[in-house]
Amino acid sequence: MAGRTQEALYAELDLELSWSEDDLPQTLRTKHVHRLHPYLGKFIPQLVEVFLRRHFAPGQRVLDPFAGSGTTLVEANAYGCHSVGIDISAFNCLLSRVKTSRYSPAALELALRGTLEQARRTGPRESADASGWLREWYSARALGELLSYRAALEALEPGARAVAQVVLSRSARSARLTPHFDLDFPKRPVRAPYWCHKHKRTCSPVDEAEKFLRRYTIDTVRRIREFSLVRNDRVDALVLHADARDVELPVGADGIVTSPPYPGLIDYHEQHRYAYELLGLEDRRGAELGPAERGHRRPAIADYVDGMVAALVNVRRFLPAAAPVVIVVNDSAGLYPAILERSGLRLRERLTRHVNRRTGRRAGEFFEDVLVCSTG
Repeated sequence: MAGRTQEALYAELDLELSWSEDDLPQTLRTKHVHRLHPYLGKFIPQLVEVFLRRHFAPGQRVLDPFAGSGTTLVEANAYGCHSVGIDISAFNCLLSRVKTSRYSPAALELALRGTLEQARRTGPRESADASGWLREWYSARALGELLSYRAALEALEPGARAVAQVVLSRSARSARLTPHFDLDFPKRPVRAPYWCHKHKRTCSPVDEAEKFLRRYTIDTVRRIREFSLVRNDRVDALVLHADARDVELPVGADGIVTSPPYPGLIDYHEQHRYAYELLGLEDRRGAELGPAERGHRRPAIADYVDGMVAALVNVRRFLPAAAPVVIVVNDSAGLYPAILERSGLRLRERLTRHVNRRTGRRAGEFFEDVLVCSTG
């Protein structure tokens, strides 16, 4: 897109896929369970709403082979579609299951508040047996409070326990020894007062976790209660902790809506390292497609292309002929024409959308491509 005028760029935009801040404020972009836990690199639910309306009918099944934080699955439920999500990250699968599961909000609130109270009564636990990473990134008090809550949640039934694990993870993210303005990409723990770019004053590192556990317990129950008002109990959401390159789906699907990882941008396991450390989740970072740590070197890009082709070829087996495949990417490197051709997907339409808000502190104009394809 370099060298083209802004007027020319905006003339090509699909206006139903691009919004101003006034049209789509953050409260709507992060409605109900979409904000249960911070997640870098997710696409907004309003995009999925448009794709479902354009390409699917209620009662069909939507597949997302790179499910991430579960945006497609949540919106498919609200629209009345069954869904299947696949992700290599155990944390992503936990989060997606929690978002799409059915609960009694009153019973869930009672269980979570009981867990919070049990942890408070127990007090901070000894952290000597915690991993070196946890002891490096948390004060002794904060880590002890997180460990106490982790022990308390084990008494919950499986559904509520999974929700409590998400509350624990979200609290752990906020309780790290990191500057307030650098929660997304912290490089090292901060143990002394620092100048805070967010608050424009000198701040001190966080020394507790209980306040976050309490805050996010309340917020989590509220969001799940809000989603219960639009949740469709007649459709199901299946979440598979698997690799899209070789997964065997137990059911077929009628099409795909997905936003795959961008090469060299985000390390999806590392962004939730605290959850893996606290919850003992299986770490499969070596199987990530396009991790940031590999950068944009030629071998890394070639591996990303090969991986995307393998994933799309594999999941195509579970789709009917002429099924819609909607892919949201920033294809600034021009990788996707070759990926689609090698995957046997036919590009029907290539749309451009303007992204008016971006993750973290990054700024500047940013555009995404929406590749509307079919399997034949």
